[in-house]
Amino acid sequence: MKALILRSAPFALFILFLGMAPFFLPDGDLHLATEIFVIIVISSMWNLLAGYAGLVSLGHQMYFGAGGYVLYMVANATGFHPYTGIVAAFLFGGLAACVIAPLLFRLRDAYFAIASWVLAEMVSIAVQKTDALGGITGLSLIDMSVIDFARFETDLFLMGGAMVLITLCGSLWLLRSRLGLGLMCVRDNERASQAIGVDVWPNRFFAYVLSAAGCAAAGGLSLLGGLVVQPGNAFSPEWTVAMTFVVVVGGIGTLEGPVVGALIYYGLRQLLTVVFPLPGTWYLVAMGIVAVATMLYAPKGLWPFIRDRFGVNWLSTRRAM
Repeated sequence: MKALILRSAPFALFILFLGMAPFFLPDGDLHLATEIFVIIVISSMWNLLAGYAGLVSLGHQMYFGAGGYVLYMVANATGFHPYTGIVAAFLFGGLAACVIAPLLFRLRDAYFAIASWVLAEMVSIAVQKTDALGGITGLSLIDMSVIDFARFETDLFLMGGAMVLITLCGSLWLLRSRLGLGLMCVRDNERASQAIGVDVWPNRFFAYVLSAAGCAAAGGLSLLGGLVVQPGNAFSPEWTVAMTFVVVVGGIGTLEGPVVGALIYYGLRQLLTVVFPLPGTWYLVAMGIVAVATMLYAPKGLWPFIRDRFGVNWLSTRRAM
């Protein structure tokens, strides 16, 4: 019972924050919080793939950007509220991954990572060359009258918070299930997993599809906030760089890692660009130094260090025997 209370308390506090924040925070702070929520979601999806399925993708910005384009295309073509496009983005991301995964899974390790990045760049270039998708200028909403701009940032904030809750609770349930145990087994030793009867390909396929769908949904939400989607931003490799930084610093292969890493990522970004602004892109160099220092002194990430040092275990995937 004590463990259940300790595990549920952060979720209860987060729900309370979601309910109270719109009454006290200005739109600018709500927008920043929404950005943090998006990073938590996409980093959790990348962590599901790399930290639990053992597949390192350098091209997940492809699904992030595709989610944004699908949202705008569905909203413009159907006249439905743009918020419903987030569901369409999720479904499209999953379906696209179902087609792409069998091709990428022919490759392993570094070849898989490089191929995923090359494919993402190919998609980005193809979108820029397609007039129907707006080319370099991208797409914008044709009918903005359906959006209540007085509540726009609040709506995005609440949807982002809901995504975080669904991501964390869903990931916890998944990884404590038989499928999750199979994923972790495959990650630790693929050959041994095959020897004891674990189906490696289906487990990794499911993780890849779910990861892509989650990134697409988060991309739809994030890119809706700007009221325009452009290929340069939507398919930017910086999204995957952010996912990687967050997971490596926070703790790969842990559910709490992306949360901790996202808070550190945005905390450092605000510190180095607003409070103590560094010229040009030097803040990226500083963040790179932080990432390298973390890998040297806390190779498993900051959350595993905190967990082992202080005995804190929030979202444990272990099952009692």
